[in-house]
Amino acid sequence: MRRLPLSPPLARRRASAVWPAAVAGTIALSLTGENAAHAAPPTPPLASLPPLTPRAAAPVSAVTAPSTYTVKPGDTVWAIARAHGVDVATVQAVNGLGAGSVIHPGQVLTIGVAPAPSDTAPAPAPAPTERTHEVVPGDTVSAIATANGVSVDAVLGANGLTRASIIYPGDVLRIPASGAAASASVAVITAAGLDAEQSDNARLIIRIGRELGVSDRGIVIALGTAMQESWLRNLDWGDRDSLGLFQQRPSSGWGTPEQIMDRERSTRVFYGGTADPNGPATRGLLDIPGWDELAYADAAQAVQISAYPDRYAQWEQPATTWLAVLG
Repeated sequence: MRRLPLSPPLARRRASAVWPAAVAGTIALSLTGENAAHAAPPTPPLASLPPLTPRAAAPVSAVTAPSTYTVKPGDTVWAIARAHGVDVATVQAVNGLGAGSVIHPGQVLTIGVAPAPSDTAPAPAPAPTERTHEVVPGDTVSAIATANGVSVDAVLGANGLTRASIIYPGDVLRIPASGAAASASVAVITAAGLDAEQSDNARLIIRIGRELGVSDRGIVIALGTAMQESWLRNLDWGDRDSLGLFQQRPSSGWGTPEQIMDRERSTRVFYGGTADPNGPATRGLLDIPGWDELAYADAAQAVQISAYPDRYAQWEQPATTWLAVLG
């Protein structure tokens, strides 16, 4: 018999669980369903992901001729750039790619011009200075950023805020230096559409996937699943007893609450396979026959058994970008 869905209370919602700029919007949680692992949070609109900010070119004494590379299955822009000793921004710029662009097997990329070593090291740039600003009535982050000659995202990133955050009179905000060095870390985060906490969790999911030999597609499925389940945050609350990055439930055999809150263990349990620390108690992605031939949302649903299986599909393209930027 099908039960009516339940709407859990919001009392345990943590103030720290805020949306990044690229996933802005009001979060109205309606966690319902009879899923074995969780009930998924609602779907916010996803803004277009901005391109990476190219790095300033270093002084060179000579350059080498550009080369080409034919994309193979499983390749990412990040991996290709690293293998050829250039940065991701250079490969993207030379080939007209954005942060959200997808490359395909057989595609020919121009690797670009890599700088040759210079005999004379450039003089070190002066260290940027950082200031503070005490919020007064009527202040906005935008006005503060403009007055100090820095971007809104730079101020948000320096203070662990998002565009949904509210500032109050008496708050003291850090004002980052306006130089390129001060904005570099912010550029990486905002280009991927993730804040610092989400980026850290995404890197962990990618690292463990690489260690287990999971394909890029499998890692992209894991990243999108974690975003749909917990906004890529290690939540200590959820629907009924759901917890952690993947909102796994102790009552459904995913482990003890302490084990599920262990980010590394819960990620390995999601991937499953022969190295699954949960053994045969649960079924991870690698345990699904033919998972790599399933549609994106179907593969995630096979593990999660969500009340909202269609919601995973929206994260396929963003997760592909996160892997390319952070992978």
